[in-house]
Amino acid sequence: MKKMKVPFMSFLKTSVFATALFSFVACSNDTPNGGSGEPDLTGKVHFDIFMSVGEHGGMGGGENTIVKSVESLTADQPMIDIQGSGVELNPYTIELISKGKYYYQVPSKQTRFTKFQIVNNKIEIVQEQPFVVNSYTERKYTHAWLDDKTLLVMAANGDADKIIWTKLNAEDMSILSEGTLDLPLPERAAVFTTTGILTYNEKVGKLFYFYYGKDKAGRKGVATSNFLTAVINPSDMKVESNKVNALAAEMAGSSYGQLLQECVTYDEEGNLYLAAFTKKGELEEGCLLRINKGESDFDASYNGYPNADGKLCTVQYLGNGKALTYARNQSADAGRDTYSLYYSIVDLKTGKRSRLACDGKEVGYSSGRFSQRSVVLNGKAYIGVNTETSTCIYIYDVAKGVTEKGADIAQGYYFDALRVVEN
Repeated sequence: MKKMKVPFMSFLKTSVFATALFSFVACSNDTPNGGSGEPDLTGKVHFDIFMSVGEHGGMGGGENTIVKSVESLTADQPMIDIQGSGVELNPYTIELISKGKYYYQVPSKQTRFTKFQIVNNKIEIVQEQPFVVNSYTERKYTHAWLDDKTLLVMAANGDADKIIWTKLNAEDMSILSEGTLDLPLPERAAVFTTTGILTYNEKVGKLFYFYYGKDKAGRKGVATSNFLTAVINPSDMKVESNKVNALAAEMAGSSYGQLLQECVTYDEEGNLYLAAFTKKGELEEGCLLRINKGESDFDASYNGYPNADGKLCTVQYLGNGKALTYARNQSADAGRDTYSLYYSIVDLKTGKRSRLACDGKEVGYSSGRFSQRSVVLNGKAYIGVNTETSTCIYIYDVAKGVTEKGADIAQGYYFDALRVVEN
């Protein structure tokens, strides 16, 4: 796709607030799952499309991000265009926690948790909670929902030598409790990784925290071992198990803790799947790991993504034993705007995968290494692409295994995220 340069100030003059931000997909447990008996949500939700200006967004990229709300993504819709419409995210970032119709974040350069929504074409702050004991920085934290009302946020502290946590009442944003994990620095490590990946397995009632240690702070710091898995009791936040894994070096999404991309998912049985990778030369070789229900470590006999040709970035459970993955087939230095990423349908039992295809033709490579353009709703996956020649939606029917073309999206912007939000 040939990208148009849109002057930023000119773009701002034509942009107005839209009706909603994203919901349901901040962590994999919150995503409507077509394969697990979720209720029919037709007419109760709509879609939000996140488009960035200048370059792809995420991790501080792009000049600004605009959100466009649409009721449908089927092919009979007019072309979707954000020019002259949409809501500007500033001062919020694309890395958001969401549930229902509300959005939660530590905004840029602020010392508070914020709960907000967008109503009547304006952002409305619902509640704000200043930090009390533990402090967090925008984008640099991970989270899990313990139930519909309890939000847990975790991250390394300012010196990155401890892991701090805060439990919030999501209804009024009051702090329920906060503290520090009894988690020692990994062997030979000077600091913890900033964020890590936190997830709550409701089938077993345990938190799983994936993290690693580095020899020094900053981007030049090197991991001192493969990543570790800590199993935590959510009621008292006590660490029950803490192990170095033997299968992969690093988990995907470790810099933003699933605020940006879905790196953890679950099947109906409660088995946990994690996207991970190991750097081999210039290649980040992806793998899909599994922790079986009731276990605390990865199944050494399992790899749901064998013979990877690059980093596995995201994984989403579709139902019927299938998952949708987003991966790249280039070396570790591939930029965020490089057309090197593709979608596959994976059989989680066998590891067999096939490129997403429509009418017998494989969907082309997309750009956007930090993008999350897919959601699962009512037994269908809505999958956005950002190829050199097309920006559009494909709709995959999980039960039938058939893909059809959906709505077209105007080019000239950078398609970064697709979300589902309650009406």
